[in-house]
Amino acid sequence: MPKIKVGLIGVGNCASALVQSVYYYKYKGKDTGLKYPIIGGFSPDDIEFVCAFDIAKGKVGKDLSEAIFAPPNNSPKIAEIPKLGVEVLKGPVMDGLNEYTRGIIDVDSSNEVDVADRIKESGAEIIVNLLPGGARLASLWYANEVLKARCAFINATPTIIASDSSWSERFHDSGLPIVGDDLMDQIGATFLHKVILEALVKRGVLISETYQLDVGGGTESADIERVWGTKRLIKTKAIESVIPYKVPVIAGSTDFVEFLGNRRDSYLWISGLQFGGLTFEIEVRLNTFDSPNAAPILLDVIRGVKVAFLRGDSGHILPISAYAFKHPAKILPLTEAEKLFEEYIKE
Repeated sequence: MPKIKVGLIGVGNCASALVQSVYYYKYKGKDTGLKYPIIGGFSPDDIEFVCAFDIAKGKVGKDLSEAIFAPPNNSPKIAEIPKLGVEVLKGPVMDGLNEYTRGIIDVDSSNEVDVADRIKESGAEIIVNLLPGGARLASLWYANEVLKARCAFINATPTIIASDSSWSERFHDSGLPIVGDDLMDQIGATFLHKVILEALVKRGVLISETYQLDVGGGTESADIERVWGTKRLIKTKAIESVIPYKVPVIAGSTDFVEFLGNRRDSYLWISGLQFGGLTFEIEVRLNTFDSPNAAPILLDVIRGVKVAFLRGDSGHILPISAYAFKHPAKILPLTEAEKLFEEYIKE
């Protein structure tokens, strides 16, 4: 099979985990925790990274294999990466830095490249947006550059792009797929919260109130002031979608705890009524490594988008977006979304 040629916007922890995951799969085989080892005839090691963009000194100008381990990245090392022959290129800063990251990231002094031209030169067919959650203007700017370069776009950030009908139409008119927004982790708090609530509702339990709170030491948590409202809205809508009646729901990231490093603590609380009108409460604490949690889902998404290319599908691809993202154009129950995705990749 030909390689799936992928470009990365942002070479942070999620990019590090994604690149490593391809080589982890290559060397470890089926011992990966992947639900879908093969999608459309493609395995994860059919993914080839051909371009990458960042702004940080110590990453720009370096081979991607080195840049993914450069400070302030702290994603755990799970694989040895050979030299990839992909130089990290300088993109625009725009709103890519917040108060915290300005103190730990030196912006590279080299000139910005023409992003659309460099994407074209690389031969990339799919671009993954892994910018910080608060970099809304930069995400929108890059989406336009990706359109100019005629590539598919995967928006892993909470910036509303793929689920915006105007962006979907632009990609559709260009014959290109777009998926997003706001990637769900493999075992993230939103996924776990939805699973528990769906199971309770199916058992006839009446949900009274529920909340989900996250704290972490990664750059997304450090960006909380800029993304708080958007993340809370997206997470809350995702949780509300599995309860067929109106109840008080609060869900969102709440604080940055630097010493957690790349780990994230999530707290879930559910109260309700069981048979006989008797009350119950559920409390759950989930602790995970943040960025590696995203990698297996991104492996599925990238290969799913390649399937969309081969099928000639364009615009917002709901089977992929509903399966892998918190804010697709239409939020579906987990089991329905997974079934839709499986039918799509099997066809």
